[in-house]
Amino acid sequence: MERDNRDNKKVKIDIDRYRCGYCGACATVCPTEAINLVGMWVEIREDECVACKACVNICPVGALALTTQVNL
Repeated sequence: MERDNRDNKKVKIDIDRYRCGYCGACATVCPTEAINLVGMWVEIREDECVACKACVNICPVGALALTTQVNL
C-alpha cells in the first residue's frame, strides 16, 4: 500500500512474508477491504488502502508494518 500525503511523504504497509502465517486476520479488520488472502498470499490493493493501521495492530505475529518514505 502506498499513499501520498501533503507533506510529500508516502505511507506504505510492508508485509514480512517470512513471518506472515497467512491467518487472514488483517483481511477481516480492513475497513476498505483492501486486503485479500489469496491462497497462501496476502494481497494489498494499494489504491484502496487508507493506511488506518488496523491490519498492523491485529497481526498476531507482527508481520505488517507501516512505513513512511520521503519523496524527493
